[in-house]
Amino acid sequence: MRYKHNKVSVYLHFVWTTEDRLPLITPDIERDLYRCVQEICLTHHCEVLAIGGMPDHVHLLLKMSPTISMAMLMKEVKGGSSRFVSERLKPGEWFRWRAHYGVFSVTPKDRERIRHYVQNQPAHHADHDLIESAEQSEIETDG
Repeated sequence: MRYKHNKVSVYLHFVWTTEDRLPLITPDIERDLYRCVQEICLTHHCEVLAIGGMPDHVHLLLKMSPTISMAMLMKEVKGGSSRFVSERLKPGEWFRWRAHYGVFSVTPKDRERIRHYVQNQPAHHADHDLIESAEQSEIETDG
């Protein structure tokens, strides 16, 4: 079988935290922060399927583009969004992400379940969801 175009179908679930896990993602900036993250992803041809989080971390489910690496995407997302918050949403206030992040591959079969998990973070945290526990241990052991 011949393909005229590359076919890439890679779904990833990213998780990253604020510096020292401080509750810096307040309700007054949350929506604009997520919009900024989404715009950065779109600039790099990544399709955002879900974004959500808590005051100290963000979850992002997306379809990756073959034109950018995971590491470069996270550098762009974290750098661009922290500048956006510090310069536009809360000028003069300190906002920084922790250097590390977690990334997990998502099968097509699990995509909808992970999308729901990402979009419903407060409920999952109230239930102490097992996915969160696994992600937390991955992030904490990475540094």
